[in-house]
Amino acid sequence: MQSTVWLEPMGSAAPKATGVTLQTHPLLNTAAKSGMLVAIVTLRYPMRPFLVASLSLHWVRNTLIVCLLAVSVGVARTHAAPPLGVDLDHFDHAKQVARLPNGISLGYIDQGPRNGPVVVLIHGYTDSARDWVPLLPYLDPRFRLLLVDIRGHGLSSKPECCYDRVDFAYDIKLLLDTLGIEKADIVGHSLGSLIGQSFAETWPERTRRLVLVSSTGGPIAECPATQHEVASLDFRSEIQKLSDPIDPESPFMIEWWASPTPVDENFLKRQRADAARIPVKVWLAILDQGLTGLELQTALPKIQAPTLLIWGAKDPIFGERDRCSLIHGLPKAQVTLYKDLGHNSFWEEPETVGARLNQFLLDAPAAKP
Repeated sequence: MQSTVWLEPMGSAAPKATGVTLQTHPLLNTAAKSGMLVAIVTLRYPMRPFLVASLSLHWVRNTLIVCLLAVSVGVARTHAAPPLGVDLDHFDHAKQVARLPNGISLGYIDQGPRNGPVVVLIHGYTDSARDWVPLLPYLDPRFRLLLVDIRGHGLSSKPECCYDRVDFAYDIKLLLDTLGIEKADIVGHSLGSLIGQSFAETWPERTRRLVLVSSTGGPIAECPATQHEVASLDFRSEIQKLSDPIDPESPFMIEWWASPTPVDENFLKRQRADAARIPVKVWLAILDQGLTGLELQTALPKIQAPTLLIWGAKDPIFGERDRCSLIHGLPKAQVTLYKDLGHNSFWEEPETVGARLNQFLLDAPAAKP
């Protein structure tokens, strides 16, 4: 069975560069002797530095013009952020903490009817349960939603180790045990999607449906990197420059939480504050243990639950190669690709993404008991 691909045009609201930085490359002197000017052009995308490119001398001027035009378009989008539809104070005060049998304390929000289908929402790297707030008004009210602070984040424990994706998934399993929940739909974003993969692979009998947002199947030979994807995303070198306590209003944190579309500033400020409370050594441990050297293909066939894969085609983190490899590993999955959205699609177009989630979670046949 082939994957079903949904291409949903979202108009012209594509993520734009929010800043351009030029600096000389250490090899400039050598390159200049051969008639080349090497420059680093860093296009600042939401949440992460994106692209490093080498440019020949006669292309620099034209490239700068294009970059500056992109920036001007991004800056021009100055309309106000849409209302969240959720009282952030009420949301934050509703968070509970469960003490798990493995010694980890896990922060979580439990909302919706007790007898409704349970949907577990798992956030990404340096995020928290609040990450899903823009989406909440658009999810079906029949769902019982569990929004989790994964270990190392939010109100959850922040041990020096262990941050393998199976460690994260085991915490989710233990939380369900603690709450007396036998089976749930699992929705994960970015790092949370890798945790969702592990949960569905390890406990297929506990997984009713699976949604992976902005995910990857890891590098495989069948899916070579595109020219843009060859550029590395070096988070570690920048994170290593941080020191405790992290300033949530520092230029790094402002950049880390930048968004290409207007987002409530109070929401972003709270997100930065949560992330700043994560010790630097934990930032690095999660990056090294949970997001580095991923070999995902071997376990993907263990997933039995009906699966939906969601990407934004403008995602600067998980791009064409990642889409290819995950579809390769899950050939029966449904696929939705939003051509004008990026890494945080449920921030950018929450109503549209929410409708797609509702459709899949309510209509798709559940995994067999």
